Amino acid sequence: MSRRAQLPPPPPPVEIRSWPDREAMLTDRAAVLGELVRAHVAPGRLAMLWLWGSICALGWLLVGTALMTFEESYDVISVGVGAIIAVMGVGCMVPAVVLVVVGLRRDLRIRRLLDAWGGLDRDPARDAALRMPGAGTAWLVMSSVLCAVGLVTCFVVPAAATAERDTYSLVVLTMGLGLVAWLVGLIGLVKAFAHRRWVRRVLIGAPAPEPLISVGGGAHR
Repeated sequence: MSRRAQLPPPPPPVEIRSWPDREAMLTDRAAVLGELVRAHVAPGRLAMLWLWGSICALGWLLVGTALMTFEESYDVISVGVGAIIAVMGVGCMVPAVVLVVVGLRRDLRIRRLLDAWGGLDRDPARDAALRMPGAGTAWLVMSSVLCAVGLVTCFVVPAAATAERDTYSLVVLTMGLGLVAWLVGLIGLVKAFAHRRWVRRVLIGAPAPEPLISVGGGAHR
């Protein structure tokens, strides 16, 4: 979820807008909104989120394996191997968490820009392509499934654990993996609902007020 490209700037303030007419403004609005929507809910963004979640889960798996190594043996060699595995796990988790946080902050900026550009006017013909119902449904369904799997892993599996069969470190490992899955799914659900809310509120909501654009280099409507 790294920031590979600069986001578009917000629309200029009313007093310095210089679009020659409404059609020019709508063309710029459609181009910017298309770029922002793709940056927010395109299928590639979902794949990237799951990639960083998978790396974080791999890191926790390594940390859990190290805990199991410490729990099962206390000789010097086992401790050394466990320490190396734990460092590798932390090395996977930290970058993944940082990149997810960076992506969340970027998503917040994107939603603000979507509100700003979308609020300029209504353009039903061009706005239809911005709804992206297929991508939104994919985010919603796949994130819901991941959340459900994470919750089951976090609570049901540890609740069924027994002292004779399952070790403490195994339970911690399982709950950590479930927590990662739940958090990644929750992030996806938030994005899916945020996009749907934006579509309903901005694209197909109440009619926009008369746009305030500069016509002919200086006059405002």
